[in-house]
Amino acid sequence: MSGFVIEGAVLLDLAAGARVDGSSVRVEDGRIVEVGVDGQRLAAGDDVPRLDAAGRTLMPGLIDAHVHAAITKMDIGSMNHRPLTRIGIEAKAILEGMLRRGFTTIRDAGGMDRGLKEAAEAGLIAAPRIFRSGRVLSQTGGHGDTTAPTNHPRLCACGIDTTGFAHVADGPDAVRRAAREELKGGADQIKVMAGGGVASPNDPIDMTQYTEAELRAAVEEAAARRTYVMAHAYIPESIIRAARAGIRSIEHGNLLDAESARVMAEHGCFLVPTLVTYDQIAERGEELGFPAASLRKLDAVLSAGTVAIQHALDAGVRVGFGTDLLGETHRAQSKELRLRNEVQSPLDVLRSATLVNAELLGKVGELGVVAPGAAADLLLVDGDPLADLAVLDGQGEHIDLIARAGEVVHDRVR
Repeated sequence: MSGFVIEGAVLLDLAAGARVDGSSVRVEDGRIVEVGVDGQRLAAGDDVPRLDAAGRTLMPGLIDAHVHAAITKMDIGSMNHRPLTRIGIEAKAILEGMLRRGFTTIRDAGGMDRGLKEAAEAGLIAAPRIFRSGRVLSQTGGHGDTTAPTNHPRLCACGIDTTGFAHVADGPDAVRRAAREELKGGADQIKVMAGGGVASPNDPIDMTQYTEAELRAAVEEAAARRTYVMAHAYIPESIIRAARAGIRSIEHGNLLDAESARVMAEHGCFLVPTLVTYDQIAERGEELGFPAASLRKLDAVLSAGTVAIQHALDAGVRVGFGTDLLGETHRAQSKELRLRNEVQSPLDVLRSATLVNAELLGKVGELGVVAPGAAADLLLVDGDPLADLAVLDGQGEHIDLIARAGEVVHDRVR
């Protein structure tokens, strides 16, 4: 469908925090070209389909700024032995599920090769718009280093060891080379591991990772390509170091405190919380083969996320929206909305998943809004998300129409 008109909708204006009755929108060539209010009938050719929203809520597509669609098993150790073709087929289903849940844009937080993005852009799979990080950058013994300790370590003068998920790169020069390699391969942004993690085998949660000089090397290379760096970090020391180095977003940040939040705000650094992944690891991790050593590290961060979000909000940090789900738990993606509702209003949760994430991605006015000139990423929802976020929960049961870049990929309206 190259163009269409939606009329008779209640427009959810997230910037204003208002619902606008009698709204309509006209789409051409993947863009919103006109928005009408007060029952205005938008002009369009006789051959342009008109879709009657019948009072449903019209809103922008959601943005998930932290996904791992190419980590297709919770048993992450098994991923090293999984054929790439099988991963691609499994990731296709994961991406299609995200789109069906109303996430029309995602930011890959590591592990996705360029083939999946190319397949999505070519229309070979029904997937969200993808901003790809490619391989993450990690120090030896860091969150991206999944190799076991050995009596015969593989050391080389180049300082880089590459897996399907990560470049293990030590020292500013090696970090610089690894960043350049991912950017050469088409990465939209760079992901670095700036502190300890839950899923990785060799590093405690309270470990700092990468020196400020190493982080700055990645930031400088990303800036040369007019893009940015996102950083995995939990503890205040790692967060402060990353923010001062010019990192654009802190991922997770569960142990953020008032001082580290202040530094983030001072440097214009975003926070992307991912509450649902800890919820799902606690609920299903043992059953699905999540490493026992990693499960033991979960307690340090499981209940701290909402407190960290409150610190960020109090300091004026812009708080985005992410999920970080692994393998079989991707179906819980929309539960993040409800978990965030414990500390934010439905309006602010939705702003995080649209307006704030669009700013994070450098796409203000293009993504996360229903406005002329924006990409036609649209949802028609049976219900009012401002009154009850549950209408966006589950697998999209209450979403009656989904358009991504003007292409209607799901339609229960006609």
